[in-house]
Amino acid sequence: MTIEADYLVIGSGVAGLSFALEAAKHGTVAVITKREIDESNTRYAQGGIAAVMTAQDSFERHAADTMVAGAGLCRRESVKICVEDGPRQAQRLIDLGIQFTLREQGNTGQEVEFDLGKEGGHRFRRVLHAGDITGNAIQQVLVDAVKDQPNISVYEHHIAINLITDHHLSHPTTPPSGRIVGAYVLDRRSGQIRPFAAHCTLLASGGLGKVYLYTSNPDVATGDGIAMAYRVGAKVANMEFIQFHPTCLYHPKAKNFLISEALRGEGGELINAAGDRFMSRYHELKSLAPRDIVTRAIDNELKRSGDDCVFLDMTHLPKEFIQRRFPNIHATCLQFGVDMTLEPIPVVPACHYSCGGVQVGLFSETSLPGLLAAGEVACTGLHGANRLASNSLLEGLVFSCRAAAYARRYVENLADRDGYDIPPWDPRTSRPSDEAVIISQNWDEIRRFMWNYVGVVRTNRRLFRAKKRIELMAAEIREYYWDYHITADLVELRNLATVARIIIESALRRRESRGLHYNMDYPERDDQRWLHDTVVDRLMLEGFK
Repeated sequence: MTIEADYLVIGSGVAGLSFALEAAKHGTVAVITKREIDESNTRYAQGGIAAVMTAQDSFERHAADTMVAGAGLCRRESVKICVEDGPRQAQRLIDLGIQFTLREQGNTGQEVEFDLGKEGGHRFRRVLHAGDITGNAIQQVLVDAVKDQPNISVYEHHIAINLITDHHLSHPTTPPSGRIVGAYVLDRRSGQIRPFAAHCTLLASGGLGKVYLYTSNPDVATGDGIAMAYRVGAKVANMEFIQFHPTCLYHPKAKNFLISEALRGEGGELINAAGDRFMSRYHELKSLAPRDIVTRAIDNELKRSGDDCVFLDMTHLPKEFIQRRFPNIHATCLQFGVDMTLEPIPVVPACHYSCGGVQVGLFSETSLPGLLAAGEVACTGLHGANRLASNSLLEGLVFSCRAAAYARRYVENLADRDGYDIPPWDPRTSRPSDEAVIISQNWDEIRRFMWNYVGVVRTNRRLFRAKKRIELMAAEIREYYWDYHITADLVELRNLATVARIIIESALRRRESRGLHYNMDYPERDDQRWLHDTVVDRLMLEGFK
């Protein structure tokens, strides 16, 4: 049975739920999410939302910091749109019920002000936060609002397999054009695959951190939206720019726990095992340098010394301040035997964010009609070659609202708005698998060689090795995909392999070092030849296969 809605949303993070709330004002919305509705990258964001909220700051200053971090590749129009819409989006969240942390005023009678944080790359305090669990706070207010909206239906534990184009339709009313009309979706609990039909589909599936061995991302971040869009011919841009967060907690049992950049914004200092504050050797902003510089500095320190980690020292700050400002991080570190008020926190870099993704215009429109993308899955041009801290939640809010406005106009102008005659999923001759070890083996291998060969620092030799491996593995996975019944693990593995290939190919094409992409064979930035996006699509990389 086909599930029908005016709008289909794939993903339930800040971009997906924000879009759903806006789109529901004009039609029905189906939201599919791989786990529970509140499980997304948004939930784990600790820092906050960058927005100009004081007279001391300005849109021009926020834009300048964004473009400096982006190393020349930011799209000026996208930067302007996001920066100038920031205060409105902050107010929208406040209206939904979020309580951003306020500055203590005592009994002075002064107007209450937000306790604005400062993070790497920002030259002014402009980061709105809700303690150190901002993402979770945003996720909860959006989830609550969605649950109160009768026009929105949420399908938990559902994973999209493939997008559906009008070429799939049994009886198309107009000549096929590649228009997206929905997706085939697997119910993880029942194993049933059903078509979800919609006039307009938004990809809001989040990031791809699980393509690397070490990541701050949750298990759901397997690059699904990028892979699905690529397979139907959408353009994908700037996938070589993978942001490795400098500071994840280094502990064998601390899976994926991020140590927010806000700690350095409040005075935390990076030190090595010898106690040396090494960042002064790498950048004038020291521990508050942009993330790509801090990450490479840590990587270099570890390779030079042979140590397993460096440390983030907060011990010179008052204990009461640390406990009040970072209650969640403090409590979690204590669970792993680290009292950050008394001893430095052991940290290492980990894959954190993709600055590239499905290429979109200023209203989140992709190169395919009927398909939009917002949030980390999209490449809006805001981040350029390196994302400025706390600009990601802002981007998700701003561009999801613009996507909703575009989607409304798109649907209103459709010539055929009746139901789509989508054929049921064709399992062909697939059978139950008795070789699940193939999935786990390939999953582990991809993540390991991506970390070793396509990580913080790259070389041509490593990239070509990675390319050779991913081509062999992609063939294995393709054969397995058609031979056996579809499972969620197989869908994610297939997507990981696709995303890994795009990252490798993009990294090989950019023959310079810029922002998050550092190649030792081309260590210098080259604005004469490479001051442009790296754009690929399936036809370009695979021909007519």
